[in-house]
Amino acid sequence: MIANPLLGVFFHWLGGLASASFYVPYRRVGRWSWEIFWLVGGLFSWIFAPWIFASLRTDHLLNVLASTTRGTLFWCWFWGALWGFGGLTFGLTMRYLGMSLGMATALGLTTIIGTMGPPVFRGTLGSLAAHASGQAILAGVLVTMIGIWVVARAGRAKEREMEAGYGKGSVVEFDFRKGLLVAVFSGVMSSCFAFGLDAGQPIRDLTLAAGTDPLAQGLPVLCVVLLGGATTNVVWCLWLIAKNGTAAELIGRSGPAADADGGRPPLGRNYMLSALGGTIWYFQFFFYTMGESQMGAFGFSSWTLHMASIIIFSTLWGFALKEWAGSSGRTRGLVWGGIATLVFATIVIGLGNYLAA
Repeated sequence: MIANPLLGVFFHWLGGLASASFYVPYRRVGRWSWEIFWLVGGLFSWIFAPWIFASLRTDHLLNVLASTTRGTLFWCWFWGALWGFGGLTFGLTMRYLGMSLGMATALGLTTIIGTMGPPVFRGTLGSLAAHASGQAILAGVLVTMIGIWVVARAGRAKEREMEAGYGKGSVVEFDFRKGLLVAVFSGVMSSCFAFGLDAGQPIRDLTLAAGTDPLAQGLPVLCVVLLGGATTNVVWCLWLIAKNGTAAELIGRSGPAADADGGRPPLGRNYMLSALGGTIWYFQFFFYTMGESQMGAFGFSSWTLHMASIIIFSTLWGFALKEWAGSSGRTRGLVWGGIATLVFATIVIGLGNYLAA
């Protein structure tokens, strides 16, 4: 198959849109505690959707995985499990550092480690930097970091304007030392997903040998990596359910989330919305694997494209949901500048891959 990096960038944008949009259905879930809707939606994200779509889009899925060495399966699962810790602690980063500083630290580390880690580990970074195409991709990674920094500055400016308007800090539990430690942990752990995908190359090879369309070659890898993420998330959710006594919410009984009004959870609607949110979440990596398949020899750059696309569309959702309505024109201009920088970065990376192809 001839690589088409520009098509790959488009697929990564679709993945970023899915990642930025998945929480919208969850916002309509009523009278369910976080651990309940996260577990229900997560079953679709980590188990149901990956296996269903891999079964539909690839050939001989079970035979391919059965032919994969135990070592490959273990490392894919292992990196996925570590990635799960990053996702679970990302919210604490926002809690202790606020959106701007927290996002810049966690996502910046995730972007750098997840992008540069695999080529460093394989010892191919030097050869990449020796060619114009590789230099363009590395420049795109740098531009992405600048874009993240600009968006973070806009977030900090928004926080300061809120502080001035409400007379108190918007980050009530601000703790720089604790927040920085959590942000570093979250950023490093979140980048492990890229290592899990990289470890799954033997699975891709077996999938292609079985006759699968190259666009779908990464779907069996997701089955294993996301199983690792499911392990971490399910254990954490079950612990919270036991701790908070929220299991009854699963069958429509009132729980802590309904104490304010005493109403029962709208069970059918909650299950449908959680299933929708979880499936949309999975589509970020469905399209990620399609985009990665088009990037040629520089597939490692897919992680930067993914992270940049998430920030672009998450910020656009923030405008759509009026989260920036109270900000000054200067702050809104700053965030639009950050979005433009990230869009430019994805184009630079795409062009670098195009030169290589």
